[in-house]
Amino acid sequence: MSGTYTRVPSIVATELPSPVPVDEYALCPVTEVLQRIGDKWTLLVLALLARRPYRYNELQRAIEGISQRMLTRTLRGLEADGLVRREVFPTVPPAVEYSLTTRGESLLDPLSALADWAVAHRSS
Repeated sequence: MSGTYTRVPSIVATELPSPVPVDEYALCPVTEVLQRIGDKWTLLVLALLARRPYRYNELQRAIEGISQRMLTRTLRGLEADGLVRREVFPTVPPAVEYSLTTRGESLLDPLSALADWAVAHRSS
């Protein structure tokens, strides 16, 4: 590495054991995040909620092809991870609205950088 290039990405700078134990890899917070955002619907749900809060049915209508079961599972996972807030309004029937938490909003910049990289480097 040249003396003028001092910006070493943290993924390269971090020491890794050799071989990397499978249990350690599974418990890595980076692995956990990539598994969470790497499923079929999570990125799309996060991108929509980044724009504004959504009610459940309107979110389901906004995503072609997602089943009620998968939307519920995705939202529950994001809520459990502290990325999405679920707010119930005392109406009849109860209305439920989903929005990003502060933690969820903090994920938008790194996700945007990843998305920008993917678009710039996609194969034609």
